Amino acid sequence: MLMKGVTLRGLEVFEALAASGSVAGAAEATGLSQPAVSQQMRNLETALGADLVDHARRPMQLTPAGRAFLERTRHVLAQLRLAQNELTVMDLTHLSHLSLGVIDDFDNDLTPRLVTLLAESMTRCRFRLQTAPSHQIAEEMKARRLHLAIAASPSAAMEGVVEYPLVRDPFIFVCPKGSAAEKGSLDGVMRDLPLLRHDRDLLLGKQVEAQLARHKLRFAERFEIGAHLSLMTLVARRVGWTITTPLGYMRAGRFHDRMEVHPLPFAPFARSISLLASTDWADEVPRDVARTARMLIREMVVKPALERLPWLEGELRILEG
Repeated sequence: MLMKGVTLRGLEVFEALAASGSVAGAAEATGLSQPAVSQQMRNLETALGADLVDHARRPMQLTPAGRAFLERTRHVLAQLRLAQNELTVMDLTHLSHLSLGVIDDFDNDLTPRLVTLLAESMTRCRFRLQTAPSHQIAEEMKARRLHLAIAASPSAAMEGVVEYPLVRDPFIFVCPKGSAAEKGSLDGVMRDLPLLRHDRDLLLGKQVEAQLARHKLRFAERFEIGAHLSLMTLVARRVGWTITTPLGYMRAGRFHDRMEVHPLPFAPFARSISLLASTDWADEVPRDVARTARMLIREMVVKPALERLPWLEGELRILEG
């Protein structure tokens, strides 16, 4: 049970106050009055026996105890929100078979949870899951060997396929930790270290190469890596730099302390991840799966990424449709 005086409302208020830096901002985010926000914070700090916020500073700042407690608070609230949303996930008990493809970007987090929810919903269904790069999944959809797929949006409309947008995934610049300061700028990093290219057979690799060509940026042909985790390993070992997306970067969590991330030093661009559905499927099934996928991506991918890279706010976002 929760410690006496620690309430879910108090945790929500603390999370909102940490994000906004003001009682007014927390009140707007939670729908409470400003006096109610202040009272919730007093109750929480009294229950914990520690000051979480330096109330004398504007905007308010977290104390060391507050920063430590915030990480736990966010984890607890994220799990509760997931549990709450899972109570209203799709009912697929009527399906007799389902073939689903999912890009390997989600192998670490979303795919296991999504498959679990699907398995619980499909009590009499023959289910097949395929994980692969987006271009392979697109080919499987064209050949009608998959009913549904979560993949990067194709560059052109696919006949017989309906697209349900899920998330906007902007491209980012990733280099070895400290290299931007050592080289004086990102231009210095690009000049002195090699580009670690994605396999150009991959859709992501094609997108990056197209943008580099558009900006007339040319780099030596030294590395072309198919496995994203291998590419991130090379960055962490100071071999070179790369252009990837937050979804890919977040998969390499064990290397984060050896890498640094920046906005692109040229015009930004992004990819979209969508649910692709064969047109011969009932509309409510892909809509339900898309809604569940958005919920999981928001809680398991987008929120943790924005906590680590807050400057991506508004760029990395869920797409409703």
